[in-house]
Amino acid sequence: MKCWFEGPLAAFDTETTGVDVETDRIVSAALVVQDAPGLRPRVTRWLVNPGVPVPEAATAVHGLTEEHLQRHGRWPAPVMWEIAEALGEQARAGRPLVVMNAPFDLTLLDRELRRHRASSLGRWLERTSLHVLDPRVLDKHLDRYRKGRRTLTDLCAHYGVELTGAHDAAADAQAALEVVRAVGRRFPSRLERLSAAELHTLQAVWHAGQARGLQAWFALNGTEEAVDPAWPLRPDLPAAA
Repeated sequence: MKCWFEGPLAAFDTETTGVDVETDRIVSAALVVQDAPGLRPRVTRWLVNPGVPVPEAATAVHGLTEEHLQRHGRWPAPVMWEIAEALGEQARAGRPLVVMNAPFDLTLLDRELRRHRASSLGRWLERTSLHVLDPRVLDKHLDRYRKGRRTLTDLCAHYGVELTGAHDAAADAQAALEVVRAVGRRFPSRLERLSAAELHTLQAVWHAGQARGLQAWFALNGTEEAVDPAWPLRPDLPAAA
């Protein structure tokens, strides 16, 4: 029987108006599904008119201007429903879902569903479990003493994965998927006996430990920035009094 990193995988990525999961919006998203290594993936893309201004700093990253999104993007409500349905389909099919820095993309999607559908990502996953594989968490745990940054671009360079068109949702999702396969092949003795479900549970523990370590480093250097230990989805903010 093939191990999980040689089997079917899906990958999800978004491009956004910024980096605040509570207030920023999705402007594009992509789901990539690959049934086996080397096979041509199936790609679904979404382009969204977020209904809010798109900062120039965000456009500088992903190249999507406010004018372009107004002309060609769709309204968020139906798009968020389609994305949630697509992720639910992956869960029902038993395909692990690769998401680079999962707490960002999945929490942002959850907040968009709450904003536009009066729902949540959890609603689509009530009856089946979504097994997430986060290349950032996996790499930091398995090669924790390696120096340097661990962005998707950095991980692609380290694991020999081609990344063409960075900050395009489909390109980033495909690259993250290939990085996860490469991580599995780099550390087979530590990963091949684990199922995707077991890895999902372990990554929540690993991420929490990584967050505590980063928080301690910030404190040591006089930085007050908070690091959320939740993975793969951040909890709701408490309601304002």
